[in-house]
Amino acid sequence: MRSPNGTTAQEFIFSAFPHSWGESVICFVPLLFIYAFIVVGNLVIITVVQLNTHLHTPMYFFISALSFLEIWYTTATIPVMLSSLLSERRSISLNGCLLQMYFFHSTGISGMCLLTVMAFDRYLAICNPLRYPTIMTPKLCTQLTLSCCICGFITPLPEIAWISTLPFCRSNRLEHIFCDFLPVLRLACTDTQAIVMIQIVDIVHAMEIITTMMLVFMSYVGIVAVILRIRSAEGRRKAFSTCVSHLTVFLLFFGNVALTYLRFSATYSLFWDTAIALGFTVLSPFFNPIIYSLRNKEIKEAIKKHMGQVKTFFPKTRDL
Repeated sequence: MRSPNGTTAQEFIFSAFPHSWGESVICFVPLLFIYAFIVVGNLVIITVVQLNTHLHTPMYFFISALSFLEIWYTTATIPVMLSSLLSERRSISLNGCLLQMYFFHSTGISGMCLLTVMAFDRYLAICNPLRYPTIMTPKLCTQLTLSCCICGFITPLPEIAWISTLPFCRSNRLEHIFCDFLPVLRLACTDTQAIVMIQIVDIVHAMEIITTMMLVFMSYVGIVAVILRIRSAEGRRKAFSTCVSHLTVFLLFFGNVALTYLRFSATYSLFWDTAIALGFTVLSPFFNPIIYSLRNKEIKEAIKKHMGQVKTFFPKTRDL
């Protein structure tokens, strides 16, 4: 990366964080709490699903896989944010920036694919309940999850490889809170090739997001059509309750993602760019463990059971 005076620079400096120490600390404390909650909350979900055999079903397998991905999805960005809030320079190396972009997008795309698979799973469970156990076998669940991860970790590679070859002759001040494609590309030397590639990146992201949204939409059209044919109100409520958590997580995540990656030529102010980025990097992963645990009776009961076992264990150890 070349600076304006022709020397070689090897870092970007985040310029979207608060400038005063007091404001940085005010942002640091809740962000640290949220990150700890995301990690602990998702680890609890994974552990509870593994320890309870009655939760060894496709739906909970996918939920635990999504929880695992979300730990790494947030770890790709939030620790660097926390470090930047307490640092005076708030810099990241060029290689570190490329790695952050890669792991952020690879885990994000893997999660996006997994949400699509979860919609397909709910569609089969509700629309084809008799054949569901024979179709959605543990082997198929594993294959679908691995396919999501392979797709997620391969898709961003061409973009990252291309960005790593670009010359950066503008300012190295990155107007964002983490390394993302468009903020980094804005710092590249502007030429015809760069402009065309930025447009291609926009189109690729749009195709990924729109395809996923259409697949999920079609799954829920089929689900709603079947639910409406159920005669009893209680039956309709039970059928739809199995989809509410997934649909809420999907809308929360994709709403913010669409605002970021379906803008094309539209531009936002630095404030709105930062606010939207926080929506899908911090707030959406923060609410997901709450949605999947507090709105799920089986997970809540499993958590209460294990908490009760812990409480009965400690008094016995004290008696010893």
